[in-house]
Amino acid sequence: MSSLRARWHRSIAEIPEHQWRALVGNDAIPFYRWSWLEALERSGSIIPDQGWQPLHLGIWRDDTPIAVAPLYLKGHSYGEFVFDQTFARLAGDLGLRYYPKLLGMSPVSPVLGYRFHIRAGEDEAALTAEMLRVIDLFCEQNSILSCNFLYVDPLWRPVAEAAGCAAWLNQQSLWSRGDDRSFDNYLQGFNANQRRNIKRERKAVAKAGLTVTPLTGEQLDLALLKRMHRFYEQHCARWGPWGSKYLEEGFFEALADVHRDQVVLFSAHRGDPRDPVAMSMCVQDGNQLWGRYWGSEEVIDCLHFEVCYYAPIEWALQRGIDSFDPGAGGSHKRRRGFVARPHVSLHRWYHPRMDGLIRAWLPKVNALMEEEIQAINAELPFKADQPTLAL
Repeated sequence: MSSLRARWHRSIAEIPEHQWRALVGNDAIPFYRWSWLEALERSGSIIPDQGWQPLHLGIWRDDTPIAVAPLYLKGHSYGEFVFDQTFARLAGDLGLRYYPKLLGMSPVSPVLGYRFHIRAGEDEAALTAEMLRVIDLFCEQNSILSCNFLYVDPLWRPVAEAAGCAAWLNQQSLWSRGDDRSFDNYLQGFNANQRRNIKRERKAVAKAGLTVTPLTGEQLDLALLKRMHRFYEQHCARWGPWGSKYLEEGFFEALADVHRDQVVLFSAHRGDPRDPVAMSMCVQDGNQLWGRYWGSEEVIDCLHFEVCYYAPIEWALQRGIDSFDPGAGGSHKRRRGFVARPHVSLHRWYHPRMDGLIRAWLPKVNALMEEEIQAINAELPFKADQPTLAL
């Protein structure tokens, strides 16, 4: 490791795109591609003034990075969707300052897949341990209480745990295609009562005179993505101070330039699909679909279920996509084909007493989360395989 140098980067633009891509890979999910993260920064969505200071860690050999960790110095806990109020209260009880904290995730995107990106052929375990050593030193020198990696890639998790990270179990929703090949197959998996309910919900949208059309690729342009931003703003505004508006219009404009093939807009319209009454935005990579944002100009019964769940599931089935993560929150997802699945965040704390208290607490709370996931899935109105729960 003596020939390597660690560098902290206050912007992803400090690492050339081709070098980032060489580490992350051409098949990386969209949320960790250089263009996605750079658009968040350049648009003013993820910047220090918004409580997100990019602080990416690169390990360089000469003029070439051989490992990178997307990291942010956070002044709050918004936009994470892993709720750490328990940790913040404990810090307060101990007389410790909880913020700022160091965070690893794709900002405001609760999607599974965080890891350190390490060049093929390098020693992943050794480099992970070295990067964590650099992070520990940085946090201790700057009186930062914790480092947190959210929505961790299950394949990277054992490597990071072996280097001393503590695991905290949470849950997310996930639809899986299984043997289904059509929306009718999907419906047949439900009990009779819920099958009727889903048909009724879809008919309510049709009775309102609305058609839902998916738009992607060359069908997307700057005007449509800007319209999606306005829907996103309107939806956030309805929730007032709880609206959680993070993204600026420039981010949506950037998607029109570089991510048109990954973005799918589901337009609910009475005529031209380019003149929507409501719209949802999803992201896909050919294997997975992720639900992100939606908004509506009218209050229409069941429209949210149609544009955010049913139309995306139907689209995914038509294209052989294996899974659909609809986004954070919403117990109503369980009745519409989504199973509760575990996901893990990994943590490091730099105060001995806080570290000891949380590590003693985690096995108990993780066991309770396992029980909660199993209880939720036992009550589903459709057949589903129980997820693997391994700690």
